[in-house]
Amino acid sequence: MKNLVIVESPAKGKTIEKYLGKDFTVKASVGHIRDLPAKGFGVDLEKNFEPTYEITDGKKKIVSDLKKLVKQAEKVWIATDEDREGEAIGWHLCQALDLDLETTARITFHEITKSAIAHAIENPRKIDIDLVNAQQARRILDRIVGYKVSPVLWEKIQRWLSAGRVQSVAVRLIVEREREILAFVKEESWKIRTNLKTEKEENIIVELSKIQGKAKTLKDLVSVQKYLATLWMEVAKLETKEDKKWNLSIECLFVAPFTLISQEQKASKRSPGAPFTTSTLQQEASRKLGYSVSQTMTIAQMLYQNGHITYMRTDSVNLSDLAIKSCGDYILEQFGAEYTVKWGRKYKTKWNAQEAHEAIRPTNMDKSWEELGLDGSDARLYRLIRERTIASQMQDAQVETTTYQFAPQIQPEDMWIAKGEVIKFDGFMRLYTEWTDDEEVGEDGARLPALTNGDVLNSETLKALQHWSKPPARYTEALLVKKLESEGIGRPSTYAPTITTIVDRGYVEKEDKRLKPTDIAMTVTDFLSKYFEQMMDYKFTANVEEEFDTIAEGKLEWQKMLGNFYQWLEKQIEGSGAIKGKIEEKVGRNCPECGKELIYKFSRGGKFIGCSGYPECKYLESSVNPKLQALKDKYDWLPCEAGGTIVVRTGRFGPFLSSSLYPEVKWIGKLSDFEGAELTAKYGWHACDKCGEGIMKVKFSKKWPFLACSKYPTCKNAENLPKEALEKSQNPEDETK
Repeated sequence: MKNLVIVESPAKGKTIEKYLGKDFTVKASVGHIRDLPAKGFGVDLEKNFEPTYEITDGKKKIVSDLKKLVKQAEKVWIATDEDREGEAIGWHLCQALDLDLETTARITFHEITKSAIAHAIENPRKIDIDLVNAQQARRILDRIVGYKVSPVLWEKIQRWLSAGRVQSVAVRLIVEREREILAFVKEESWKIRTNLKTEKEENIIVELSKIQGKAKTLKDLVSVQKYLATLWMEVAKLETKEDKKWNLSIECLFVAPFTLISQEQKASKRSPGAPFTTSTLQQEASRKLGYSVSQTMTIAQMLYQNGHITYMRTDSVNLSDLAIKSCGDYILEQFGAEYTVKWGRKYKTKWNAQEAHEAIRPTNMDKSWEELGLDGSDARLYRLIRERTIASQMQDAQVETTTYQFAPQIQPEDMWIAKGEVIKFDGFMRLYTEWTDDEEVGEDGARLPALTNGDVLNSETLKALQHWSKPPARYTEALLVKKLESEGIGRPSTYAPTITTIVDRGYVEKEDKRLKPTDIAMTVTDFLSKYFEQMMDYKFTANVEEEFDTIAEGKLEWQKMLGNFYQWLEKQIEGSGAIKGKIEEKVGRNCPECGKELIYKFSRGGKFIGCSGYPECKYLESSVNPKLQALKDKYDWLPCEAGGTIVVRTGRFGPFLSSSLYPEVKWIGKLSDFEGAELTAKYGWHACDKCGEGIMKVKFSKKWPFLACSKYPTCKNAENLPKEALEKSQNPEDETK
């Protein structure tokens, strides 16, 4: 064997192999092959933070096979990803396979294309130790935080808790937002609108802006009624309605002339957004496609490995000159010269960008998702990336905003306005429009007809609408990524695992696709913010990221950086020892059995009330969701077929059943299966009257259970359950939502 090329991913290896000749053999490490030990600290604090690495579980055979291939090869090429993580994987491969760092060729490429691979082979380099050290520093520092701070949480709050340099700060953001919501006091206001008709029967909605020449807010129903009385309306005859959300409104006939006093046209332009970075791709995919951050990264990884897009972990908004030209050629052909930008657009990458590479773009701009044979999620994400990239090189959209000011002849000192927008030239909006987060969205004006000052239009109806100010919205994954990025917390590669971690560890729940902190998250955040104030500080966390960057540049020794951090951390841990025993939140009642104070406690299942006299007194009160408690009362302690007893637990997707012997017994059961079995035994098990072969069994829709043939999809016969069954049943997975 002349050449052995080692990559991380088998899919990436297959794509690369297509572009290399018969003299090259490509093999995959399947990710990291070495890491700090799964059990144990693995960092010698007395020997300048010397790490102990071991072959990760399941990788011994891969390492053994690679060693055999290395002995057969004349030359070894390390072709792992081009970021710090990829550089570290390459270094670990060299260490585990006894490869000489001086002679082993390291190649990188931003896209998996024939030209990029050929260029990489022609321009090999050595493993960049500075990049490796930056990754090592991050890994060891996070291990230190986890192993030194988590036990403090075990001692002071609860055994199973964990702390993390980035995860704990991310949880703090979510907790602080929740407290803003809880502290929010809504304020009432009213808007009054009427519709005006032109001679051509065109409709214009105008809204009251000024009363007696002064801007004035109508804050309640009484003030609205007083104002309507000035328009000669009999308040007693006005009908006040209430919608489903308990908002009030007044709607009535209102025939009155309005004069156009003034108008203002303002020309403006809208520029396209920059090509995608990792974080902006995660945000836009969440908004437009409804993808989670981890889902986006998984799909993008596959698109990259199959050679369809450039590397998907990047802070850069730059495009190569060749990519810009390719976009320009496509725009000229598809949309015409008026949509092109003569010299292309250049975007400024933020100062602290980690990698100096290109933005995320298609490797071939001319190829649509159909031509690549993509479908489903792959196709949707590829299309998003392609359209955003091409749009970034298109002309600005030209917009004209028009504001009309009307005065009612019955009350000429009042001012009513209408705002509208006309797209004079659509520019990049012909192909792509960036979405915004819902909490940032304002009211868009409609297109307005041309009018002349002095024109008189008659109103037809009037409507007064009650509004309430809204609290800040909970973070979506997209909003959290945006916030983390703006604060400099973490890096593109860390956003997805951070969100996954805080959900999996029970600090955050998803409610209507928004992130809601649990009770334990509140308690842990308060404790860490008090005793590990610096670690929880946003600026401090961002500064740590900058120090990693400095290490990567070879301007800072990684052991020195860790030494400074650990010295500070030891003082924080020492300070937390001032609290004796566990933190106890008092309920404000005494135990009915022994008379001692009741306190709030935590378990993996959530918050509950227990006696402060435990273990002598074992009195408990459930503080869980009543519906969840009903499920626990029904199923907990039933025999489990795999061993032990059944326990109702909650996870990312709601309640589920598991064995009491977990993790030794990894049996998992769906509540719907158990509920369905009970209902089937009572209402089903009769032969299908359509095919005569299947048995009618209970299945669950999103709303209610129903009977369906066991031969589905061959037979699609379905029957409704009796009314009494529907009244008592719903999908149990939805019961606690």
